[in-house]
Amino acid sequence: MYTAGLGAETLHGRESMPKMKRHKGLAKRVKVSATGKVHYNLSGAGHLMSGKSASRRQRLRKRNVMAKTMAAKVRRALKT
Repeated sequence: MYTAGLGAETLHGRESMPKMKRHKGLAKRVKVSATGKVHYNLSGAGHLMSGKSASRRQRLRKRNVMAKTMAAKVRRALKT
């Protein structure tokens, strides 16, 4: 049954299609904390570590907090 103007609202108590899918590639790379901060790892820490200084290797091991504006976009992409 077609009902004009419903769009993304519910139809007979069920959500209409299409459903939003979370971005699975992004979900593997970032973690959202309980307070809503988005943590990620820096690139460049996979291999070839002998050419990098000890302080740089230490810095690459730490998880970073994403900026608020970008974090809002990431949280929206991870919403299921």
